[in-house]
Amino acid sequence: MSDASVAAALRSSVRLVVVEAPAGCGKTFQGAQYARESSESIGDGRVLILAHTHAAVDVFASRTREAGRRVDIRTIDSLIGEIAGIYHQALGLPADTGAWAQSQKDGYSQLAAKVAALLRASPMIGRSLAQRYPIVICDEHQDASTDQHVIGIACLRGGASVRLFGDPMQRIFVSRKKTEIEADEHRWNDLTLEANTFDKLDVPHRWLNGSEQLGRWILKAREVLRSGGQVDLRAPLPQGLSVFIAENRSPNPHGSYQVMGVDRKPIDALVETANSILILAAQNETVNALRAFFARRLPIWEGHMRESLATLVHEVQTHKGNGSHTAQAVVTFLGNVATGFSPSAFGNSLLAEVRSGCVANRRGKPAILQVLGKMILDQPDHKGVAKMLRRLSELKDSDPAFSGVKLDYHSEFWDAVRLGDFDDPSEGFAQITHRRNYSRPKVPSKAISTIHKAKGLECDNVMIMPCDAQHFANNRAARCRLYVAMSRARRSLTFIVSHQNPSPLIVF
Repeated sequence: MSDASVAAALRSSVRLVVVEAPAGCGKTFQGAQYARESSESIGDGRVLILAHTHAAVDVFASRTREAGRRVDIRTIDSLIGEIAGIYHQALGLPADTGAWAQSQKDGYSQLAAKVAALLRASPMIGRSLAQRYPIVICDEHQDASTDQHVIGIACLRGGASVRLFGDPMQRIFVSRKKTEIEADEHRWNDLTLEANTFDKLDVPHRWLNGSEQLGRWILKAREVLRSGGQVDLRAPLPQGLSVFIAENRSPNPHGSYQVMGVDRKPIDALVETANSILILAAQNETVNALRAFFARRLPIWEGHMRESLATLVHEVQTHKGNGSHTAQAVVTFLGNVATGFSPSAFGNSLLAEVRSGCVANRRGKPAILQVLGKMILDQPDHKGVAKMLRRLSELKDSDPAFSGVKLDYHSEFWDAVRLGDFDDPSEGFAQITHRRNYSRPKVPSKAISTIHKAKGLECDNVMIMPCDAQHFANNRAARCRLYVAMSRARRSLTFIVSHQNPSPLIVF
């Protein structure tokens, strides 16, 4: 039984244990229980749990609370930041490395690369880490970058006992090259061979309370996807698994989603009757289209990341004092977080006003756009942006000319407004992010989400929509996305499939 063998491996005296942990098979339980027990017998040291998200940090913290300070739980980025802060002079960085990372495009990746190079060149830092943390548990290690992976290896080579949990089928790739994907796969395979002990979890704990058939079907589908096969959606299907056929009839299938009444009826019925449901799509554009498809009744789950806000902060800070560049950054940001403020509707006119200095005589809607543009010209920084966005929010609720502007990402929009409360946009972004992470925002009972942002979530009912060739092609990344989507479901799982453009990953 894998539960018993994994528990024994974790508690063994060997230095490196690697555990393959499919979703829902008790990985967090195993890791937290081992951390609690081992923390009682390591003397002055502490157990270190390294996670990739603040949400995972919170879960581990709740399950190891009785261990107190004997267990240190943190994101891997925070540990990298601490190391960089201690050795900032050697790295050629300012003392506040966090602020530096916030001010750079892909700053945390740059920071990880610098720290990884330092650890390779200075083994004594790894020995110091191992003395402080004689036991290190790495969660979701398949998501570690090459540079983040160096942190765990430095602890291992410094003398620590390292336990790595990961699942190569939960590695979701975002705009990454095929060579990088292959390198990650090779690294995981090498880890399993280098480990003193390698084991797998295979008990579907997430589904044992009434949905075991569905859970075992999902685990079987995982192996099919991993081996390059097709998931079989033909009868007989386990209880809780449904397949609806629906064709996207939109003339712009890449930007909207429309389904005829007869195909749409069962979709609406399921969404209406479910107490909770998570609708998962593979692409951001499709999530936005589904928001309109459901008449904006279902909110978008924004997750813990604010990619568009981070880009806005970077652009505004880079071009501080330049009204035209700042206005362009705002128009791009609004295109990502709202509908109705498109270049043709408002954006191009706003940019033209800013570029011309907002001096022409205007009336009606052009005059209002000129006022918005002047806010940016008067303060071509994050404070001017915040004032302009706040005023736009007022206009969309009070002026019919702006009634078509609708917010899809409310939290991200208002975080941009809150930036105006801070003197430094990077510091504001960091503080807003910190508050959000520790406020533990909850997923609405019914929501739409990208698969990427849903990773780590569970919901009684999950709908994958649409499951077609455009969203799930025959490649490794799509196979991982499909598995991650399927494994979010606790009670029921529904596929919305296409006859005309079927995904090569399924057969029905």
